[in-house]
Amino acid sequence: MKIAEIREMSTADLAERIEAEVVNYDHMILNHSISPLDNPSKIKQLRRTIARMKTELRERELNNK
Repeated sequence: MKIAEIREMSTADLAERIEAEVVNYDHMILNHSISPLDNPSKIKQLRRTIARMKTELRERELNNK
């Protein structure tokens, strides 16, 4: 997910999306430990997407104060 797409999202949607992606990430890690994924680089991409979303959410929190 691109940063431009993240910035277009509302704060509530962003928070919900972060929760969903973290659950998806945890599930992906668990599945990868049991049997290897076809494309393990998706784990890295998802981790970075979560970080981008959390960064944008934190920037919004700091700008509202």
